[in-house]
Amino acid sequence: MENRYRVLLVTFPAQGHINPSLQFAKRLSQMGTEITLLTANFALDRMVTTTPPVQGLTLVGFPDGFDEGLKLGKTMDEIMGGLKNRGSEAVEEIIKSSIEKGEPFSRVVYTTLLPWVGRMAHELKVPSTFLWIQPATLLDIYYYYFNGYSEAIQNHGNDPSWSVELPGLPRLTTRDLPSFFVDSGEHNFALELFKEHFGILELEDNPKVLVNSFDELEYEALRVVKNLNFVPIGPLVPSAFLDGKDPSDNSFGGDLLKKSDDYIEWLNSREKGSVIYVSFGSYSELPKQQMEEIAKGLAATENPFLWVIRKGKKDNENNNFDINMFKEELEKNGENKIVEWCSQMEVLSHPSIGCFVSHCGWNSSLESLVCGVPLVCFPIWTDQSTNAKLIEDIWRVGLRVTKNENGIVEGNEIKTCLDIVMGEKKEYLNINAQKWKKLAIEAAKEHGSSYSNLRDFVDQEIRGVVEY
Repeated sequence: MENRYRVLLVTFPAQGHINPSLQFAKRLSQMGTEITLLTANFALDRMVTTTPPVQGLTLVGFPDGFDEGLKLGKTMDEIMGGLKNRGSEAVEEIIKSSIEKGEPFSRVVYTTLLPWVGRMAHELKVPSTFLWIQPATLLDIYYYYFNGYSEAIQNHGNDPSWSVELPGLPRLTTRDLPSFFVDSGEHNFALELFKEHFGILELEDNPKVLVNSFDELEYEALRVVKNLNFVPIGPLVPSAFLDGKDPSDNSFGGDLLKKSDDYIEWLNSREKGSVIYVSFGSYSELPKQQMEEIAKGLAATENPFLWVIRKGKKDNENNNFDINMFKEELEKNGENKIVEWCSQMEVLSHPSIGCFVSHCGWNSSLESLVCGVPLVCFPIWTDQSTNAKLIEDIWRVGLRVTKNENGIVEGNEIKTCLDIVMGEKKEYLNINAQKWKKLAIEAAKEHGSSYSNLRDFVDQEIRGVVEY
């Protein structure tokens, strides 16, 4: 009887983790592996309604105390503590249950911010693998921070003139480093989790880290840390925009979430390469003053724009930007368009898009590279500043905005950057963007570097482990 190979994939319950995790799961299923994807209930509920059925993929949730979403007044320690405690119980239960049924998992794969999953797998003697959903450069930076550079970075974190040259990486200024190093606040919990990740990896003889990147994009960064084996398997974006094997895999089921072709019809009426697409992701919220400056900058540009503005949290007075006060002026009788939601890959792949004003989260950055669209980089926190550095100075497909002394990007600065990206540097940036688009597609297609890496991982680490 043919062996059935099973993988337990545990993902952090945030959209930036869920999207690449789903793509990873789909690719494993195409290679003959059965996947159980485990995450918190509140994230699972959204996935169930927005993810079309995938053969070999089972979605499972667990209660983390926030089944109806995050509640006001809860600290990050409480939130992460609940996720760890209840998540650990769920991982232990599902692994033990699979063994009792005679259907054990060959391997556990877990994403960023979940080191306790690796520890639980180790205790239960199930092989595990860490899936890093950000660029390899970020993992290198965190590795160096915990191996000799933490004091220097902490001592100079508020000095904009200071820079550091980490082995094998480009020189980085303080504004290029992850925000966890230089900003104080409740989100600094992540540093301790990254440290735990490295501790878990040290328990393995030959630790492999799957990375949502591709060899041609980060050749040196993928090899500079000698005692870790980085395995690039990205870009983890929908198949329809890469190898084309699954044309239906084009929007993470977003069309099921909110069906609207209105913005596509509008894009169809615009000239090729003329539209500015503006979106800051599914999590980040900008203060009212910053939103007003963005509105000023867009209103002053000569190019049409498509701006995605999600509904903000009404409890936060700083974020109560009312687009209705500006909408008539900004939309100018249909010349521009403002929406609450869109299928981002569908938009980025549209021929009318000329540039993408983005917070530079890694998913958005990769999607822009895959679609060959230059960026205006507007980083906000976590990995986004480093991504912006890579986009502007290493891959040369974008331009980064500069904040004023109050931490606000002024409207005139936004207009200037847009004029450069859509004007004097347009041809140069487009040539580079098309180069990376071609390399990304080649890496993902059959026999490409990322495809081959994932196939080797399945053959060696999943099919090679049948019993434990």
